[in-house]
Amino acid sequence: MADIIHLLSDHIANQIAAGEVIQRPASAVKELLENAVDAGATEVQLVIRDAGKELVQVIDNGKGMSPTDARMSFERHATSKINKIEDLFSIRTMGFRGEALASMAAVGQMEMKTRQRGTELGTHIVIEGTEVKSQEPCAIPEGTNICLKNLFFNVPARRNFLKSNTTELRNILDEFTRVVLAFPEIGFRYQSNGVDQYRLTPGSLKARIVSLFGNSYDKKLVPVSEQTDFLNIQGFVGRPDAAMKTRGMQYFFLNKRFIRSNYLNHALTQAYEGLIPKDQFPVFFLFLEIDPARVDVNVHPTKQEVKFEDDKLMYAYLNSAVKAALARNNMAPALDFDLSAEIQHLPSVQMPQSQKDVDRASSGYLSSTFRDRNQAHMIEKKDSMQRWKELYDSAASIPTQAGFLNAGAPEPQSQAVQQQVFPSAHPTAASTARQHVLLVQNTYLVSTVKSGLMYIHIRRALERIWYERFMARWEDGKAASQQLLFPISYEVMPQDEPVLTELLPDLQRIGFDIHHFGKQTFVVQGIPVGVQSGEEKLMLDELLERNKQENQDMDNANAHTMIARLARRMAMAATDYSAHENQQALIDELFACMQPEFSPFAKKIFGVLPKDDLDKWLS
Repeated sequence: MADIIHLLSDHIANQIAAGEVIQRPASAVKELLENAVDAGATEVQLVIRDAGKELVQVIDNGKGMSPTDARMSFERHATSKINKIEDLFSIRTMGFRGEALASMAAVGQMEMKTRQRGTELGTHIVIEGTEVKSQEPCAIPEGTNICLKNLFFNVPARRNFLKSNTTELRNILDEFTRVVLAFPEIGFRYQSNGVDQYRLTPGSLKARIVSLFGNSYDKKLVPVSEQTDFLNIQGFVGRPDAAMKTRGMQYFFLNKRFIRSNYLNHALTQAYEGLIPKDQFPVFFLFLEIDPARVDVNVHPTKQEVKFEDDKLMYAYLNSAVKAALARNNMAPALDFDLSAEIQHLPSVQMPQSQKDVDRASSGYLSSTFRDRNQAHMIEKKDSMQRWKELYDSAASIPTQAGFLNAGAPEPQSQAVQQQVFPSAHPTAASTARQHVLLVQNTYLVSTVKSGLMYIHIRRALERIWYERFMARWEDGKAASQQLLFPISYEVMPQDEPVLTELLPDLQRIGFDIHHFGKQTFVVQGIPVGVQSGEEKLMLDELLERNKQENQDMDNANAHTMIARLARRMAMAATDYSAHENQQALIDELFACMQPEFSPFAKKIFGVLPKDDLDKWLS
């Protein structure tokens, strides 16, 4: 039989290897910017066209390269950083493996002009698919000007897997942000499709953060500075009130290289325990300096994942440093009831207290028991049932808050349609629920039906109701918007600005009135009918967190996803269901829906517990 194993050609091997390093235009941006930093540049310019698919260009005023070095830089594993194996564990530069330019040359058309300091002429090299087309002298300023054109021109299958321009631009901005944060002493300029996006002048780290994320962060940052023999920690963490619903504003740099570490992230989050809600994430920009011999950065092609020699010590130092920084700024855990919307919406807070209510409470059994000496922890057994009945009667007379759920609600379905939903219940489940409804742990509504007990999951029911409201407006395309008396400014991260811009027409279809005010600022002038004022920011936060990786135009399938997420956010809003009016409104609206049995996320909303099962439990 013929032999079947053979060596790959250099051309194919290079393209396979390139796939590990250059996955998308943002990968090329990262490698070229890091090369410019390693070259000692003080000014770096990034030029992007067509989200990097047509052009990625980086111009720097660094030390440049000789003609021989310029040619060698496109060979695989050609590097000036490593001469022996020990050098691999003492590297402080950004790049060192010599794969970046070779990988880009394998999957794109490369053009480089470079001139060393002190020389009169530079070198101009053109390479396509690893093949050198030309190399000749040229006259250029000191430094390097390198272009990657038509990425994946020779690998069309790879190009087809690139995402939308919005997503690719966001990834490019991610890489740009990480590099410019790590080197605030360098000036950067970012241009996309001929329009300047950023002009960042050299300065302090705090000034760089404010330039990138807005002036509001000038007062939101707490400095962190700890020097030890093992680890140095510098940078800023956000004040507790700056915490966000997403993880986007979290940056760890190890020896000025951006890294990801769930372990370190947990150490920092633990320092905020008791300061921020559990569903929010702290903001931080922290730089860790450690002996390179104590960490291995060469465990992943992107060098964003690392291994530490002593993980537990890193955890302890980081956690202590952040706690100390917060303590120095008098940020101790505290209970602030004024900040809780759920508490503020309780009837006991909103309803005025009459003298009759005061007298009834003070004359009650529990009140007198706790006032009596030596009775603080004892409830007497004598006539206990009568005492508890007295307590129940007192509580039952307290007024409750009226419902609001009917705003913008569809009309209830006919009795015949409801009977189709509950064929086993006579009369219909909805009409029976009008007579007997019980709220269980603020999570379920339970009512009697002919066959037994019906139980409804409140949050899932709300998700279904809001989903069908929003979807009806989406399909109509002309949703009404309730205008705000005072428009609200909504600021997003730089990476989220193109995502929200692309979503604006789709949000308008369900009732949002939002306009791009410039850079990362949007103005909310109107919100969908039925949405409470104050929920719009939480809804947009939720939407951005879930949708910023979407790579297609909004079609029906993606509209379902977007609207389902908005409906989930609305279902989380605090609502009082102790009032019968609210309970009945929820039931009526649920059974007016086209699909009342399942939530938009395919979770069951209600069920019936047969009477026979109840009899078995109590037999």
